[in-house]
Amino acid sequence: MKKLLLYVICSLISVSQLFADEGMWIPLLLKNHTIADMQKNGFKLTADDIYNINQASTKDAIVIFGRGCTGELVSDQGLLLTNHHCGYGQIQRHSSIEKDYLTNGFWAMSKAEELPNPGLSVTFLVRIEDVTKQALEGVSSSMSQTEKYKKIADNNREIESKAIAGTNHTASVRSFYYGNEYYMFVYEEFKDVRLVGAPPSSIGKFGGDTDNWMWPRHTGDFSVFRIYANKENQPADYSPDNVPYKPKKFLNVSMKGVNEGDFTWVIGYPGGTEQYLTSDAIKLVSEVRNPHKIKLRDKRLEVMNAYANVNDTIRIKYASKNAGVSNSWKRWIGEINGLKRLDAVNKKIAFENEFTNWAANKPNYNGLLKEFNKNYTDIESYALAYDYWREAVYGIEVIAYASGFEKLIEISKGTDSSLALAESTRLLKVSSNFFKDYDLRVDKDIFKALLPMYFAGVNEEFYPSIYSKIQSKYNGDFDKYVEQVFEETIFNKPEKLEKLLSNYSANRVGELKNDPIYVLYNSFLDVYKDKVSEKYFAISAKNDSLYNIYMNALREMQPQKKFYPDANFTMRVAYGKVKGYYPKDGVKYLHYTTLDGVIEKDNPAIYDYDIPNRLREIYKQKDYGVYAKDGSVPLCFIATNHTTGGNSGSPVLDAYGNLIGLNFDRAWEGIASDMMYDPDFSRNVTLDIRYVLFIIDKYAGAKHLVDEMVIVK
Repeated sequence: MKKLLLYVICSLISVSQLFADEGMWIPLLLKNHTIADMQKNGFKLTADDIYNINQASTKDAIVIFGRGCTGELVSDQGLLLTNHHCGYGQIQRHSSIEKDYLTNGFWAMSKAEELPNPGLSVTFLVRIEDVTKQALEGVSSSMSQTEKYKKIADNNREIESKAIAGTNHTASVRSFYYGNEYYMFVYEEFKDVRLVGAPPSSIGKFGGDTDNWMWPRHTGDFSVFRIYANKENQPADYSPDNVPYKPKKFLNVSMKGVNEGDFTWVIGYPGGTEQYLTSDAIKLVSEVRNPHKIKLRDKRLEVMNAYANVNDTIRIKYASKNAGVSNSWKRWIGEINGLKRLDAVNKKIAFENEFTNWAANKPNYNGLLKEFNKNYTDIESYALAYDYWREAVYGIEVIAYASGFEKLIEISKGTDSSLALAESTRLLKVSSNFFKDYDLRVDKDIFKALLPMYFAGVNEEFYPSIYSKIQSKYNGDFDKYVEQVFEETIFNKPEKLEKLLSNYSANRVGELKNDPIYVLYNSFLDVYKDKVSEKYFAISAKNDSLYNIYMNALREMQPQKKFYPDANFTMRVAYGKVKGYYPKDGVKYLHYTTLDGVIEKDNPAIYDYDIPNRLREIYKQKDYGVYAKDGSVPLCFIATNHTTGGNSGSPVLDAYGNLIGLNFDRAWEGIASDMMYDPDFSRNVTLDIRYVLFIIDKYAGAKHLVDEMVIVK
């Protein structure tokens, strides 16, 4: 009995306690409590140095890069650093067999050589504002959840509209603490962003999928871009007349390096966490959803890798797709392992038992967990069908592509031919991009693999009507069905499709909607609309409303705890210290790696470990210049900063706000920190800025880029 009591107490402590390095904090609110703890742990600046709308502050040097990463300015000429994997799509789009920048790297030796990137933008945060009162105005407890959502959405649109009237800004009101608080983020977007430099993948992606999420790490994960503006330093579409952007703030770069125990902090855009999930939610993720998604991506990666290993053209075409599929696949595996090691479900249950006792005499909160349990039981089959829709159906490229024609088919039913013409013209551009990186053989093999997996993975109630045709006409032979569909469809034949779209009129809509691929897509879509999405999102909405109440209850139950909001791709600050860890019995990981580790892993027989000869020569000659330390070049380091996806490319800063590295990953053992922070294993992986400068200067011979920066020694 004593042992059981001790277990429960320890479990409650581990769930309810906020560890010193845990948290992703809103910059606007740092003065409330966080800044004091940061300063206690070694921070030498103030909250105003980080976030200030009246004068330049660190926030003004940070951007959303593209749609899912972070970047930072490092010169007064708009020079920007982010991760190699964040710029990977742009590097790949500029690559070809003749100019293979993925393999060989790219370096602009003058501004005239910098490459434009249509569709790429970077976004600065202008200000944050607490708009909770305005967002919830007119919302009452008597409203249904649907009515509440609509009222809040209407309020938020009005708030956003007023905030940006007469400006070129955009605004977004975001929910925090499951709708208990709302904050508005006002942004300024720049659309002329040019590629300046990128190391070869054998540096920028060294170790590939094998090393992804792992420590020790030896990946030079960086790329260099530049922001351009018009002559008035304002955002503008690409033009050869644009000039380098003059930022309000850029980061100084420190050559001082790091030691174990040093204070560090990260500012950027973490994408999403779920720290306050119940035990039922954790169980659904770790025991049902993740295993199925992993299995589906296993198959896609198996097919893509088999082709990429023997065909360089396919390797280049599928490089970015492969990386995207692989990244989440490996993260899901790590989440399962981490949650299991943490005994997360049982720890949550232990805490929930305590919560139930506390809430017993509180009508607002009593029975919450029973409702959660019912909802998570009810949602399981729909959640699985939802995941198979996204991973199996949309995992087949030609189906995902054909889905984009739904609007054109719908428009063609009307009488306005100009709308159909405009949409067909738009689709011509979409098609050009799609077929540039598409290979029919790869997609066909993935199609053959995923289609039967869908039917094996979901309940029969989620089978599309096309299933009966496959059974009757093809005797259940999925391969035979796929071969026939691929022979007949127009959606994998760029020349025929271009001809149709170039001369499109509404009377040709039958060629699209009766196409066997579109028929298959439509069959799946009917199931998704009629049997999956409504139920899945309705139950999810019920849970959202429960979490709104649960979050209030947790804060009331633990008034001394500092609750941080889950990440939602808004600017956050995290802080911690440089620190190694013990991954397993008898093993300690140091807090840093060096160039020596690259040479140890170097293997010309394996693409991801075949480093450039130039780097081998530099190592052999020990030509490290000012970037040397103890006979090598510092490469990566780890710290306890709480990060997640979206923090890729975030600056890692020292106590004085100097740039010491680029955040690019997390340690495998700590991936579960998205749902349960683990102080023993949660480590963010950072590329040491000295290695970035070393590659730019000594490897690429692009010292003019280093000379743009303000270096602190």
